[in-house]
Amino acid sequence: MFATRNAIKVAARSFSTASPLQSKVAVLGAAGGIGQPLSLLLKTNPRVTELGLYDIHNTPGVAADIGHINTLSQVSGYTSKDQDGLKKALEGAELVVIPAGVPRKPGMTRDDLFNTNAGIVRDLAQACAEVCPKAKLLIISNPVNSTVPIATEVFKKAGVYDAKKIFGVTSLDLVRASRFVGEKLGKIAEVPVVGGHAGVTIIPLFSQVSGLSLTDAERDALTHRVQFGGDEVVKAKDGAGSATLSMAYAGARFADSLLRAEAGEDVLEWAFVRTDLFKNEGLEFFSTYVKLDKNGVKEILPLPQNISEYEKELVKKAIPELKKSETKGVSFVSSN
Repeated sequence: MFATRNAIKVAARSFSTASPLQSKVAVLGAAGGIGQPLSLLLKTNPRVTELGLYDIHNTPGVAADIGHINTLSQVSGYTSKDQDGLKKALEGAELVVIPAGVPRKPGMTRDDLFNTNAGIVRDLAQACAEVCPKAKLLIISNPVNSTVPIATEVFKKAGVYDAKKIFGVTSLDLVRASRFVGEKLGKIAEVPVVGGHAGVTIIPLFSQVSGLSLTDAERDALTHRVQFGGDEVVKAKDGAGSATLSMAYAGARFADSLLRAEAGEDVLEWAFVRTDLFKNEGLEFFSTYVKLDKNGVKEILPLPQNISEYEKELVKKAIPELKKSETKGVSFVSSN
C-alpha cells in the first residue's frame, strides 16, 4: 500500500526553514529554459548552501542575477569556455540536477530528443562519475526512460555505480495529476503516478485518491491529459519551448525531498529508479514509490495491490515501451 507522505505536503508546499547542512547543489544546463527557474528556486531553498551552475553559455550571468537574492547560499557560474568549468561546478556537490538538452517542439515526442540529449547526458554523467561519484544524480533531460539507463551504464563503466543515487525526475507527472484532479475535487489531492515519463508509460493511479469518483469517460480523459499534458504546453508556446517553468518547480520539489532526507527526515517520493519490481518481465527501471534517506533510496515500495483493472492494463501496456527505451539507452552507451 502507498503510505501517507507525512513529511511532504503537496498542497501549498514550502521549503523547510531548519538549519541547513552544508549542501552544494550543481545544476548542469543552468542557463536553459528549465535551468534558470530551477536555479532560482534552489537559491531560495535554505537547505542549499552553495550552487554550482554550468552550461555552454550565459551561466555567469544567471549566477550573478540569482546571486543577488537575499539567502545565504553562494552561487558560481561556469561555461564550457572556462578552464575546468564543469569540474568546478561539480566539485563537492551533494546533488547534481541535469536539465541540460534541447526542448521539445510541436509534433515532437520526448523520444525524438534522444539523438541529441543522449550524448549530452552521457558526457555530463561521465564528468559526475569522475568528479563527484557519491553525489545523488537527478536526471530531468528527456527522454528520461532512456537517459537514466544511459547514466547508469556510464557509472557502471566508471566502477562507481550506486543504484540508490541515480533518479529520473518524474515529479512533473505527479504535479500535473494533482492539479488536474484538484480541479475536479475543489482541493489539491495527492495522486500516485507510476511507470515512466513519456506518453503511455505515465500511469496515474486515480484509484488511490480518496473521495475521487470518475466515470469511465472521465477516467480515460484525465489519464490521457496526465500522460500528454506536456503537449498542451508545447502547443500553447507555439514552438517557443516546452514545459519549463512547471518542470523547474517539480525538479526543485524533488531536490528538496532529497535534501530533507539528507538532513535526517523520513521522506517518501516517486521517482524513476533501478528496481526489481518487474524483474520477471525483463524490466530494470520503473517509476514508483520510494523511501529516501541520507544515502538516497532507502526502500522501494511495490504497487498497491488494490489498483484497478484499468490501471493494471496500463501497466501491462507500459512495460514493452519502457523496455524499448531502456534497451535504447543501454545500447547507446555500449556502442558510443
